[in-house]
Amino acid sequence: MKTIFSIEDEESLVSLLEYNISSAGYKFEHSMTGYEGMMNIQKVKPDLILLDWMLPDISGIEICKFIRSNKELQRIPVIMLTARGEEDDVISGFDTGADDYLVKPFSPKELIARIRALLRRTSERTSSSKLSYANIIMDIDMHRVYCCDKETKLGPREYRILEFFMKNPGRVYTRQQILDAVWGTNVYITDRTIDVHIRRLRKALSTTEECKVIRTIRSSGYSLDIEK
Repeated sequence: MKTIFSIEDEESLVSLLEYNISSAGYKFEHSMTGYEGMMNIQKVKPDLILLDWMLPDISGIEICKFIRSNKELQRIPVIMLTARGEEDDVISGFDTGADDYLVKPFSPKELIARIRALLRRTSERTSSSKLSYANIIMDIDMHRVYCCDKETKLGPREYRILEFFMKNPGRVYTRQQILDAVWGTNVYITDRTIDVHIRRLRKALSTTEECKVIRTIRSSGYSLDIEK
């Protein structure tokens, strides 16, 4: 049974989450404060974390940064639950490593669908421990990327984009397809956000000519491909 861990301080919402998540066949555990949650997720090591942005003691953003910096926790998927729905807030949440984002109030059915989709994507990512293309190697178990045998540091979203491309080299993807695959569906951010993360990824990979493999296809999108 997969364990879903909630860090949420609204008692009524915790009760709603517990009922729906348990009914969907998952084990539910929770903490009412951020610091308690950080301690407990290290003990429980859940399969997915539901994280409130606005907590009484520490921001959910800071907790997400902690999760992504912890080697034992960094691969656990995180869904942010928040009343903050502006695009800049959504981008901020994703930039710190959140995998998905739901604005309160939300449909319990949609939440369960997001949980199932995210657990499925996580399972697919862990089915193969290494990916390679040209002079790039991605070690999924260690969450590291190497270009020409030198480690390359990537942000969480750039890592996911590169992983998506490396599983599908040579294929051209539209911005919307990249958004759906990396951010998930029903996430309302603009094409500008995709372009920003692609630029960051290119910059990180541009240390050698052999690793400049992200191509822009005019009027179409992007592809992982070596210039012929």
